[in-house]
Amino acid sequence: MSLSDTDYHPYPVPEGVLIGHLTPGTAAWEEARAGLSITATEIAAVVGLSPWMSRFTLWHKKAGLPTPPFEMDPAIEWGNRLEDAVAQKWEDEHPGQLAAPAGTWRHREREWQRATPDRLIYPQPASEFEIPDTATGLLEVKTSPFGEEWGPSGSDMIPVHYRCQVMWQMDTLGLRRTHFAVLISGHDYREYVVEYDPDDARLLRDAAERFLDDVRQVNRPPIDGATDTYRTIRAQADGLEDRDVEIPAELVARWDAAYADMARASADLTQVRGEVLDLIGNAKRAVCGERRIAYRTVRDGATYSLNPYTSKDAAA
Repeated sequence: MSLSDTDYHPYPVPEGVLIGHLTPGTAAWEEARAGLSITATEIAAVVGLSPWMSRFTLWHKKAGLPTPPFEMDPAIEWGNRLEDAVAQKWEDEHPGQLAAPAGTWRHREREWQRATPDRLIYPQPASEFEIPDTATGLLEVKTSPFGEEWGPSGSDMIPVHYRCQVMWQMDTLGLRRTHFAVLISGHDYREYVVEYDPDDARLLRDAAERFLDDVRQVNRPPIDGATDTYRTIRAQADGLEDRDVEIPAELVARWDAAYADMARASADLTQVRGEVLDLIGNAKRAVCGERRIAYRTVRDGATYSLNPYTSKDAAA
């Protein structure tokens, strides 16, 4: 489907224009996300709040420069596999409402503003021949191993990057409420509701417009400490030339200090891991009061790895 052939959707929304129901990774999907546009999954990177992509990497992507390829890790794979099941649980908990796959959308006037919500919520038709007048909200489906940054079920306490994502989605489609269906630790089902905030939406739009203008003006963001920023810099070189490049003495001093700090930190980490493992012995976990610190895995009866818990609030 072309980007212009998109004005119809069976469940209309106030401000959005449907681009299509696109399969991730296809040429049509890439086209809908390419160029000088900002999607809901990119807006958190624009404001420096994304745990997955830095502002530096997103700038290079929008400028058409090389960036690291997308990598499907187990968390993403299983999140995708479980999406339908978790969405069905939300429908089971909300009789009379259906959650349909949403597709990819753009704002009716701001064509650069794009979003691909997980589901559109609409009233269940009385018959198969009835079409609802409009969607009433969005449903986002998430999974989390430990529930970091997710508050009590029924609240609006969600990770800040997801708040950016759904605020952008609501602003793009003109909807005013997003429901979250979240599965934590594979068995802890929770729901959250986030209401549209026009002030937050305006801040995100303004930041996105400034970011796109920086791309047009070739104003590259400063290099930060994100891993994907380093991977993006690695992707810029093409070949190897046998020559020297003079670098500032101040940068050399930082280089030396950083490597010295890393050596000391590595030794400290090895020591503290040994002390923790020694105290664990044949047990599985190290705890301090209610907090879980680390857990041990075993192969052939011997310790295979010692792993830190990713959240001090990891569920028991």
